[in-house]
Amino acid sequence: MTDKKFATQAVRAGINSDEHHKAVVAPLHLSSTYALNGFNDKGAFDYSRTGNPTRALFADALAQLEGGSVGIVTATGMAAAHVIVQTLTKDDLLVIPHDCYGGSYRLYTHLAAKGQFKLKVVDQTNDQAFAEAMALKPTLTLVETPSNPLLRLVDIKRIVEQAKAVGSLVAVDNTFLSPVLQQPLALGADIVFHSTTKFINGHSDMVGGAVITKDKALGETLAWWANCIGVTGSAFDSYLAMRGLKTLPLRIKQHQQNANAVAQYLADHPAVAHVYYPGLASHPDHELAKQQQKDFGSMMSFELVGGVDAVKKLFDGLSLFTLAQSLGGVESLISHPSTMTHAGMELDAQKAAGIGQNLVRLSVGIEDIDDILADLEQGLAASQS
Repeated sequence: MTDKKFATQAVRAGINSDEHHKAVVAPLHLSSTYALNGFNDKGAFDYSRTGNPTRALFADALAQLEGGSVGIVTATGMAAAHVIVQTLTKDDLLVIPHDCYGGSYRLYTHLAAKGQFKLKVVDQTNDQAFAEAMALKPTLTLVETPSNPLLRLVDIKRIVEQAKAVGSLVAVDNTFLSPVLQQPLALGADIVFHSTTKFINGHSDMVGGAVITKDKALGETLAWWANCIGVTGSAFDSYLAMRGLKTLPLRIKQHQQNANAVAQYLADHPAVAHVYYPGLASHPDHELAKQQQKDFGSMMSFELVGGVDAVKKLFDGLSLFTLAQSLGGVESLISHPSTMTHAGMELDAQKAAGIGQNLVRLSVGIEDIDDILADLEQGLAASQS
């Protein structure tokens, strides 16, 4: 079905695949184990940690949408982030961005401290710093674009070109945009990974992750590791996420429409000191976003006029936006990166990444835009009272 348009592929994932009862929607297979055909003669599935029919359909759908050869469904987004470094040895170097998701930063810095691999944390927007990192000949280079929470972009094609010149694989966290808006494998990356909890599922009712590889052999190796360390996703979560996948293009369209309006509103508001959103012409990466993304996404952050007290008042003044972790659901969420999503980073690391105490992150949902803007107006007024 690779000749079909993206929305068609998303909707048709798993449709008409049931060979037993001809169910239109793929059934949910909850069995933990599967009977062998006979002595030393197993079928396609034997144990659900290793392989599950529902999870396999979801993995294949994600691989197809990202333009990859192998999809691996994991129990969480952090499990996906963990799987991609399983092939690294103590002498291998991993390069990560200084402003990546706090959970990723925490994971990689602690694994490096245990001696699993060597680590270089670098500002990938700094050409000289990145060139110096590449001169060290890393085995794997991790990219997060747009970054969480400051929505910085890096040129994936440029990163890939420099990394390939020294023999480094490139893995891209595509959680913020989903394959609807960005396809890193088509830009040269070797691995793309997601927290499927976010936009792919889109309903904040499951937790999961995924890894997709361009190369089949690499994908099979990472799948082996996912099974070996036991981080493969559950059948039920795969079922929920595949259901969410069917409406992904439609949801992204509404998310995007609302986000454009919210970003412009915030940019013009006197209580807002600065807005971080690539869709604004004032964003330094606006032109790059137009080149490598299909649109700008619905994640943004902004610096509020005032300190922590103003932030607290903002949160207390909201009634529609929910103060909570996560992102990408149909509901609008707001968070304080320093004490929430990036609490795993030391304060010095937060400061180096540009994360201040007055920084607020929004995941703009698909509610009516008039209600979203009215809620923000109410909260921002409260923040300055």
